[in-house]
Amino acid sequence: MKISTGVILPHAPSLALLLLAALGTSSAPANAQEARKLEDLINRYRASSPTCEGRPSLRAGALASLPSLARLKFSEGNQLDQALKQAGIRMARAEAIMVSGPQNAAAAMNAIKNKYCEALVRPEYTLIGVSHEAGTWRIILARPLLSETLGNSAQAGRKVLDMVNVVRSKPRVCGDKRYPAARPLIWNDTLAKAALMHSSEMAKQNYFQHQDKDGGTAAGRARRAGYRWQRIGENIAAGQGSPQEAMKGWLASPGHCANIMNPDFSEMGAAFATSQTSDAGIYWTQVFGKPR
Repeated sequence: MKISTGVILPHAPSLALLLLAALGTSSAPANAQEARKLEDLINRYRASSPTCEGRPSLRAGALASLPSLARLKFSEGNQLDQALKQAGIRMARAEAIMVSGPQNAAAAMNAIKNKYCEALVRPEYTLIGVSHEAGTWRIILARPLLSETLGNSAQAGRKVLDMVNVVRSKPRVCGDKRYPAARPLIWNDTLAKAALMHSSEMAKQNYFQHQDKDGGTAAGRARRAGYRWQRIGENIAAGQGSPQEAMKGWLASPGHCANIMNPDFSEMGAAFATSQTSDAGIYWTQVFGKPR
């Protein structure tokens, strides 16, 4: 039995590959019906709350079939990430189980269900793709990068504002500095425009920093958007598929947290932009301001 694993951790997509070479002889490629049978068996297994290594698992939701996952071609652990990128598929996490030998879906399920119980029932996964080619079954489990409830950039920006105001309503420690509760911020469309400008440029030109490719800064972008300011601040993030994940990262960083709690700011705008060809897939910008 041959097993290899590989993991890539955030902020890039988190990916893992599990390989299992089972005893037995290869069969002709299974048809689509057999692939669907294995998907169904895996979903039944997830619903059964199996015991994994002596620990009972929680009942996991059904996985939705995604044909583009089933069409991925790779043979080694370090090829999974590249296969996803080449196909234009962005996932927050993806995991593949490969097994050679079983001639049908039932035999494949028997070969993997105990060895990879924890992977099969992981509740964060929502998608599945199954294929069988040249005697090898590929089962890919995944969670998409972008949250299903993400909405458009303006909606997500408003969610960020709501979370910021919840945080500002109570005292908070950012790093080694304690901040008192602060007044809520007001949404500003011009700051949101500046935020979208920077997120879009980072996504399009595939970079992640406050200074843009032309040397521009948050202050300059706010001016170009039409915002006359006394004070300006900016937080950026990349690779987080929801406003909640972006906020979680900012609050864990003392400098970003300090911007959120800064009592001198009175207004805010936020936005995200995406690009299938960029490294992070999604880029967030949060701009704080105090007008003149």
